[in-house]
Amino acid sequence: MDIFRPADVLLPNVEDMTAWSVVACDQFTSEPEYWQQVRKIAEDKPSALNMILPEAELGIKDTETEIKKIYSVMRSYLENGVFTELKDSYVYIERTLSDGTVRPGLVGMLDLEAYDWTEGSVSPIRATEHTVEDRLPPRIRVREKALVEMPHIMVFIDDPEDYVFSSVKKGKLLYDFELMQHGGHIKGWQVLDNAAVEAAVDKLGDKDELIKKYGSADDPIVFAIGDGNHSVAAAKQYWEEIKPMLSTEERETHPARFVLCEINNIHSPAITFEPIHKVLFDTEPEQFISEAKKYFADDVGKGKAITIVTHDVTETIELADMTLGELIDSCESFCKAYIERFGGRIDYIHGDEECIGMASKEHDAGILMPRMKKSELFTSVYKSGPFPKKSFSIGHGPDKRYYLECRIINPCHKAENVIK
Repeated sequence: MDIFRPADVLLPNVEDMTAWSVVACDQFTSEPEYWQQVRKIAEDKPSALNMILPEAELGIKDTETEIKKIYSVMRSYLENGVFTELKDSYVYIERTLSDGTVRPGLVGMLDLEAYDWTEGSVSPIRATEHTVEDRLPPRIRVREKALVEMPHIMVFIDDPEDYVFSSVKKGKLLYDFELMQHGGHIKGWQVLDNAAVEAAVDKLGDKDELIKKYGSADDPIVFAIGDGNHSVAAAKQYWEEIKPMLSTEERETHPARFVLCEINNIHSPAITFEPIHKVLFDTEPEQFISEAKKYFADDVGKGKAITIVTHDVTETIELADMTLGELIDSCESFCKAYIERFGGRIDYIHGDEECIGMASKEHDAGILMPRMKKSELFTSVYKSGPFPKKSFSIGHGPDKRYYLECRIINPCHKAENVIK
């Protein structure tokens, strides 16, 4: 199958790994104090923070200026020995989460030729949520000039027999440290036998395995993007833009054809799906509840439920005959229509308590969304396509992937410049 491959992985060669590794930039978007603390921890030290722009700071800092700083930091880190390179390697990860469970992961690169995020895709790698095309151009613009990629992409495999992770043979211990801001602990090893991993991944595409899981082996789904859908889509779009300018030989190995990621078995006990809740700011709570009841009046019945939270009222509405995807889509439509009519703004919040805390303020309101069962993901994507945007999250905010490994994506910057 040759879709998930070993990569030339860049690892930080720094004294303070805790200061280096920071959580994905799209987390804690309404909690600027979180990122202020991150900056204190990483201050004056080599850090992945210096190669990202947290979404919580969008609109606060000048984006163009910050992007130029990011490019400058990337070049400086490459040229001044901040990285060492691990050639043609997988990295096996054990991430101890904030609740003490351990989530195994495997870092390598996906072939974007096997991925298509567009509606109706039947590619082996598929998006799990709808792609918002307006979000792609800024990401593409960053990628086309970046010297390295440092993704927070997590990709699911549906591997009930655990073929892939049972094939991993640990080699050299590469890192072992505490993650900042309640992120838990992480260890990483170089994988000794790449061929064993590749053979195990190939099993996921076996006809009999696919029929057993989905009832059909036609147009198989092997990988599902769990986190970082838009990052993968932007990488794909950029690859499609430059591909016509390359020779047939160059297309086979060009770095832009691939994207670094971590794969995880959806059947791992440490993989949990958390709903992404909605908080409406600058609204009248009583009005919000009243309009919600009117909007969903025809759908009320015994089924999946949403809970509306305000500073003095909590109200649950059960909705009949709706799949989870349909419910999420309906709630999003309601919120958009409400804002157009009454004003306010929306944000998408991870964590029940975080949503309740924000929604309990006098002029705010929130919608607590139901949880998704693991069994719903691959089957749903295979049969009916991606979920609506902001449908689910992999665990709580602090348990998201932290930036750590990198990969050179600009072939003009020679790899030997980073080996110190």
